[in-house]
Amino acid sequence: MQSIEFYRSQFLDYLKRHEHTKEPKNLYEPITYILGLGGKRLRPVLTLLSAEIFGCDYRKALDAALAVETFHNFSLVHDDIMDDAPLRRGKTTVHEKWDINTGILSGDAMLITAYQLFENYDGDTFKNLAKLFSKTALEVCEGQQYDIDFEDRDDVTLPEYLKMIEYKTAVLVAAALQMGGIVAKASEGEQKLIYDFGLNLGIAFQLQDDYLDAFGDPETFGKQVGGDIIENKKTYLYLNALELGSAEQKKELRDMYSIQPKDPSAKVDTIKEIFKDSGSAEKTQEAIAEYTEKAFSVLAKLKISEDKKAILESFGNSLMMRQV
Repeated sequence: MQSIEFYRSQFLDYLKRHEHTKEPKNLYEPITYILGLGGKRLRPVLTLLSAEIFGCDYRKALDAALAVETFHNFSLVHDDIMDDAPLRRGKTTVHEKWDINTGILSGDAMLITAYQLFENYDGDTFKNLAKLFSKTALEVCEGQQYDIDFEDRDDVTLPEYLKMIEYKTAVLVAAALQMGGIVAKASEGEQKLIYDFGLNLGIAFQLQDDYLDAFGDPETFGKQVGGDIIENKKTYLYLNALELGSAEQKKELRDMYSIQPKDPSAKVDTIKEIFKDSGSAEKTQEAIAEYTEKAFSVLAKLKISEDKKAILESFGNSLMMRQV
C-alpha cells in the first residue's frame, strides 16, 4: 500500500495527461478549467486506494477514478449555476468566467466523458461500473432536487435533511470506493461493506462541509463563507437550532431566513451566533464524529489487513478534522 499523497499525485498526473485540448475551445476549455482548480481529489483517491486494498494494481482503476472526478466536477458546474455562486475553490465559477449556456453545455460534455471512460473496461467490470454509476448519478440528481425543494419549505425535518445529503454527497463517496472494489473484482460482500463505509464517511464529510460553510476560515475554505446562510438553506445547523434554541432564538432565526439584505454580513454574523448559543454548532460537530465512528465500525468488518484498515481510518480522521 502507498500513502494517500501518492495516490493523489498519481491521479493528478493521469488527469494532466487527459486534459481536453480539442475544438471547439469554448466547450473544452471550461472542462480543463474546472478540473484544474484543485480540490481534495477525495473521490478518485478513494477509488485508487480501494482497488489496492482489494489486491489490485491502482493503475487499473485510474479510468474509473477519472470518471468519478469528472462526474463530481460536472455536478459542481451545474450546482454553481443553480446557486448563482461566484466562487468555486476560491476561483471564479465556470458560468461567471464564461456564461451560463457554456456552463450547461460543458457540464453535459463532462457527464458524457465520464461514461466514456468505462468503455476502457471489459465485460462484467464495464457492466458493473456503469450500473453503479447510473444509479449513483440519478441519486445525486435526486439529492440536488431535495435541496432545491427544501428552500421553499418551512417543515424540513432532520431525517429528511440527512437523506438529502446522503443522496447529494455521500453516495458518490461510497460509489468511488465500490468502484475500486469492482475493478479489483472483490466479492459482493466486500463491495457492500466498502460502500457502507463510504456512505457514512460521506455523510460526515457533508456535515463538516455545512459546519465549515458557517465557521470555516475564508482563507482556506475556498468558497464563500456563510453562503448557505445567505441562500437561506436549511442545513443541519439551521434545523438543529430550531430544535434546540429558545423561542426567541427560533423566531429570530426564522425572521432572518425570510430576508435578503443587500449587505448580508450582519445576517451571517447574527445567525452564526444563534447556531453557537443554541448548541447547534456543538451538536453538528457531535454528528460529524458519530457518522465517522459508524464508518469505522463498518471498516472493522472488512476482511483486510490491519495496516490497510489503518490507512482508511487515518483518511477518515483527516476528513473529520479538515479545515478546507
